[in-house]
Parts: sequence; structure tokens; C-alpha cells
Amino acid sequence: MVNLVEIRDFSSPELDVYARLTEAQLLNKDKLSEGLFIAESPKVIERALNAGYEPVSFMAEECHIHGEAADVIARCGDIPVYTAPFEVLTQLTGYKLTRGMLCAMRRRDLPTVEEICSNARRIAVLESVMNPTNVGAVFRSAAALNMDAVLLTPGCSNPLYRRAARVSMGTVFQVPWTFIGSEPAEWPDPGMSRLRALGFKTAAMALSDDSVSIDDPALMVEDKLAIILGTEGDGLSVSTIADCDYTVKIPMSHGVDSLNVAAASAVAFWQLGNK
Repeated sequence: MVNLVEIRDFSSPELDVYARLTEAQLLNKDKLSEGLFIAESPKVIERALNAGYEPVSFMAEECHIHGEAADVIARCGDIPVYTAPFEVLTQLTGYKLTRGMLCAMRRRDLPTVEEICSNARRIAVLESVMNPTNVGAVFRSAAALNMDAVLLTPGCSNPLYRRAARVSMGTVFQVPWTFIGSEPAEWPDPGMSRLRALGFKTAAMALSDDSVSIDDPALMVEDKLAIILGTEGDGLSVSTIADCDYTVKIPMSHGVDSLNVAAASAVAFWQLGNK
């Protein structure tokens, strides 16, 4: 039996997670396993459930309760399903719900770098990629194009932020990931040293005088390769590029000097992925 709760009181504390708590408040950085995140759309929620994340409550448009959302809700027992017409939910959340559905879910403690890289041959490393949309897009490419794991430096946006998870189409729940260090001072070292200790050669995606082309044969034969991508605009830091084994460029035409990090990741993963 669906546990429907019609929204009548916008100030209800049960709705704080959807309407009033910021992403940082949901994260609960000091006690990660006690934090929450919001999954948006039935597909994203389904992939989170498949990965073992625990649902706390739903918010769904009335018209979807017995439609697109029905199968997902049926998997979750009697947790509350807060519902109202589209106009009410938009007023409450401040944005249009993708496929008319949100789910509050519990976070989990993150694995270590060593755990998720133990059997990996190709990994992506994101350096200070702060835009959640780009983080989500990189994860979608990583899932589709043969990356075994994704590591993020402390300056990156969290992959479980609502927008990142939605843009990724839920692949943030399918590709193993974790942060490499908890403070900015831990990257590029000792983070880079941890990668080398795990047997990875490092490839910085950057334009410089000594860049090799992305189709360089030496890259293709590396047993373990970490593909490192930088933030929007500034790209990788000078110190990161200097510490890498390779500096790699994507050849351009028509005077274009670079690609957005999400587009660059797709090209790099396609060429260098674990095929």
C-alpha cells in the first residue's frame, strides 16, 4: 500500500530536505553516513536503489504516483510519498521536477582510493571541477566509454548533488568513485604519489609545447593509466601538469583552442578507455 501524504503545510519539517536545506547541509561533511542526497527522476532513483542506497521519502506529482513512479515506489515499502499537483510542487521546490519525482536517500561512507582502484586499469581524475553539470556529464561519459573508476580532488563538486546525479543519468551510482584526499593541500601530492604506488601512469589533458597527441601509441600500451582533467576555464594547475608522466592534447581545427571538460572527457575516454 502506498503511504501517500498530501502536502498541505509548506513549513512541515519533513519537507525541509526538498525545499529548504542546501546541498552543503544535506552533505553533512563531518558525518557523511548521516547525510542525505536528492535523486531526481525515476531512472536516476532506480539506479540508486540498484546500487543499494537507502530511500527515506519521495516527493512526486499526483499524476505520476500510479504512472512512471509506480514501480520505483513499489520497491520501497511504506516510506512516505509526499504528493501534490505540479503547481504546488514547483512552488515548494523552486524548480520543475524532472519526470515529476524526487527521492531523499541516505549517503554512505566513501571507499578509499586503494579500494576502488585495486582492479582498475583506466581511471579518470577530476581536478577542481566545480560545476555539477560538468561532473555529471563526465560520469556519464566514464560509464559509457570504459572508465573503471573516477577520482575527484577536494575542490570538485560532489557527484551526489542533485544536478550532477541527474545529468549523469544515475551513472554516479554505477561507476566507482571517491575523493582523493580531503583537503586541497593533498593534491597533487600526496595524491599523485598514491596513484603511482598503485601502478598508474598519469596523463594530464592540457595544451603545452611538449603535449603528445591523444592517439600517441605510447599511451595506448600503458597497462594502467589515470586520465586527469582540469576545471572549466583554467584547466589543470601547472604543478599537476609538471607531476604527470604525459601531457596529452586533443588536436583541434578551425582555430578552436580547447573543449569543455565534459566534451574533452568523452573524446579522451573513447580513445584511451579500457577497450
